[in-house]
Amino acid sequence: MRGRQAGFRRARRVGIGAVAVLALAGMNGPWLYRFGAARYHQYKINESGYKAANGHWDIVEFPKEYRQDTIHAVLLHTGKVLLVAGSGNNQANFDARRFDSRLWDPVAGTVERVPTPDDLFCSGHTQLADGSVLIAGGTKRYEKLKGDVTKAGGLMIVHNENPDQPVTLPAGTTFTGRANGKTFVSKDPVLVPRAEKNFDRGTGRFLGNTPGLGRIYVEALRSGTAYETGAQDNYRIRGLTGADARNTYGIAQKLALDKKDFQGIRDAYEFDPVAERYVRVDPMNEARWYPTLTALSDGRVLGVSGLDDIGQLVPGKNEVFDPRTRKWTYTPKTRQFPTYPALFPTLDGRIFYSGSNAGYGPADVGRDPGLWDLASNRFTKVPGLRDAALTETSATVPLPPAQDQKYLVVGGGGVGESKRSSPRTRLVDLTAKHPRFTDGPSLEKGTRYPQTSILPDDSVLVSGGSRDYRGRGDSDILQARLYDPRANTFTRVADPLVGRDYHAGSLLLPDGRVMFFGSDPLYGDKAGTRPGVFEQRIEIYSPPYLYRGPRPTLSGGPRTVARGASATFTSRHAAALRTARLIRPSASTHVTDVDQRSIAVALRTSGDRVTVTVPKNRNLVPSGWYMLFVDDEKGTPSTAQWVKVP
Repeated sequence: MRGRQAGFRRARRVGIGAVAVLALAGMNGPWLYRFGAARYHQYKINESGYKAANGHWDIVEFPKEYRQDTIHAVLLHTGKVLLVAGSGNNQANFDARRFDSRLWDPVAGTVERVPTPDDLFCSGHTQLADGSVLIAGGTKRYEKLKGDVTKAGGLMIVHNENPDQPVTLPAGTTFTGRANGKTFVSKDPVLVPRAEKNFDRGTGRFLGNTPGLGRIYVEALRSGTAYETGAQDNYRIRGLTGADARNTYGIAQKLALDKKDFQGIRDAYEFDPVAERYVRVDPMNEARWYPTLTALSDGRVLGVSGLDDIGQLVPGKNEVFDPRTRKWTYTPKTRQFPTYPALFPTLDGRIFYSGSNAGYGPADVGRDPGLWDLASNRFTKVPGLRDAALTETSATVPLPPAQDQKYLVVGGGGVGESKRSSPRTRLVDLTAKHPRFTDGPSLEKGTRYPQTSILPDDSVLVSGGSRDYRGRGDSDILQARLYDPRANTFTRVADPLVGRDYHAGSLLLPDGRVMFFGSDPLYGDKAGTRPGVFEQRIEIYSPPYLYRGPRPTLSGGPRTVARGASATFTSRHAAALRTARLIRPSASTHVTDVDQRSIAVALRTSGDRVTVTVPKNRNLVPSGWYMLFVDDEKGTPSTAQWVKVP
């Protein structure tokens, strides 16, 4: 009897417990479901079969004292990654002159702080032939939104009609309108060239002078709307008298309380990967913020676009840096592009502009894609681009192998803060007699800021981005795809763990993984009530080819291989090797990476010997450091060997 009562009590306790669990489940069902789903998801994405089909994502978080708001990333031939923040889109850092760079070693896992001499936030950069990195431009002054501007100001054009000498006006020069009587002060010094004398070629008769022009930003002495101007006026310069006052004057359009854009700097540096420091070189002729630097086949670098030292789009004044002299010279003629234009050197020596860009500039100036002959300044438009008005914040990638001269333009959005975005991809074959864009496979959603990286198996990883401007409305896209250029198809792979939108990028590492950095959402919530937080974590994607069993090895061989020459390495898996690729290391910012390219190289094997031959075309293989990958019959790549093409 006592045993039956004990059993009854146990049964009652179990029953009461079951009822309690059911009651809790009823109240917390959604939470329990999410908990279970999350646990199952973690289990699923870590299965070996899943990783072999979809790859895998991991998060790298630096120690607190080494974290920064990374804007730019460059893979160095030492295997380390240069991460540049400058002021990191942080006005407080800018005001305090706290400018940051880091060196991260993905193999050793170490992070080092690098002294950063200027605000390289929103600069341009590219790899040079000797392995150093040219970095030019950056931030002189932060933007002020319309409601934050207290003093009327804007662009003053200073005229010098004296043909005998230039004029230098210091910062603080005062300009007073002849008609409006309002006074403005210059914020920086300006050098105004002397006037040019004009003569009739036939008769030699003097025709007059063309004034020298200088551009300067001016601001009212006091705050308030009373100091705004509504029309063009001619301005006297205080302190000048007589002929000097007649020859030198200012002309300005509206000077108002409108938004003031970022302003650029002229400073330029080479980053030495061995000494691990910045070395100052000759400054650019033009100040530039958001410029593109494109390496030319002869080792020089083309610098294009950007906002200048008064926040105006550089008016088509492009220039070239010569690494031998470390000096800049203007190109003979002008051509204007929006900021961060995607410009790629082609096999015939011209420059291909895909239409991709990162932002500033009029909607109707310099946005048509085409082929640009630098020598003649001739620009041949390439037609057929779908969603042509939605290429701002799109990404362009030269499809592998580079010999094919095919490009893929991915996503994009409307000009400025537009909510519009495009899911399209567009393809163009520059080897065609009359190149024309055609549609590629579409993405699932309209995508601004997609990150793209060429992989050693000739696929392209396309990941991240957001549907709206700067991730507005919690619109980050946690999806990744592999694009197959041969099949012209996308394959959905494992989803990234971290949203990436504005100020994000990616680059291929020598071990075949891909690193992702940055992201600067405008808001931290869907309603747009909380400021966004800059993403400081790095995320690493390991593609499926890293989970297919043993990787082929590659070792030995020379560190230098000339164009047209062959080099022999060793591999225990030589008989299984099928392809070899030279991949130029990336320099990525604002979804713009004009350095990356993958070049097919001839491959021969004998026993454990692997011989590769570098193509002869200098336009295809510019001098510099490359990652040499070899792939087996399954498409599994070796870890790269660094080789230099001299």
